[in-house]
Amino acid sequence: MGRAFEYRKASKLKRWGNMARTFTRIGKQIAIAVKSGGPEPENNPQLRAVIANAKRENMPKDNIERAIKNAMGKDQKDYKEMVYEGYGPFGIAILVETATDNTTRTVANVRSVFNKYGGSLGTSGSLDFMFNHKSVFTITKKEDVSAEDLILELIDYGVDEDYDEEGDEITLYGDFQSFNTIQKYLEENGYEIKNSEFTRIPTDEKEVNDEQRATIEKMVEKLEDDEDVQNVYTNLKPAEEVEE
Repeated sequence: MGRAFEYRKASKLKRWGNMARTFTRIGKQIAIAVKSGGPEPENNPQLRAVIANAKRENMPKDNIERAIKNAMGKDQKDYKEMVYEGYGPFGIAILVETATDNTTRTVANVRSVFNKYGGSLGTSGSLDFMFNHKSVFTITKKEDVSAEDLILELIDYGVDEDYDEEGDEITLYGDFQSFNTIQKYLEENGYEIKNSEFTRIPTDEKEVNDEQRATIEKMVEKLEDDEDVQNVYTNLKPAEEVEE
């Protein structure tokens, strides 16, 4: 019973830790969005998207409002978005997106993780060509509009022909630069946006064995533990897609 209790307590603490990191990450996104486009969501599409994602992550309304208010304060930290890239163990390409008020600290932390796992941090832009930077929107389908018709309508707005459909939801992919254009179309045409974000999709994925995969996953987890890190992307082929 004692071990079971300790396990449950550890699991709960881990969930709280993950939630705290998520809220910290979103808080920085809110600060960057407010600085870029102002504190009014109706006039700031980037902020609207961040708020929607914050709600999806169950971030309390008070926390969201406080983050917006703090972002307008004169003492608000000036966060800079930086991308670090390099090779991890076994030749896996890794991109690390960060939001930081101290680039010296952040690059030192990121480099330390790369070194610990036998990787090497490269120069800016050295691996960017290995990933497609995309806008991603998950929306609720309309009964009177098919996914195919919606895609045909949105191609001129920067949306790709490929999409994912599951249940009553459609996930759309589009150009990174077309985020605001796509978002505006969906909002003006009454689509419920369940989630919107940016992602980096590898152009070529690499297979590894189970032991190597475990090492890479530990490295990614270590990077994600850093409060300055927003997202980590690799060209590691998903385990479920590897042929036995």
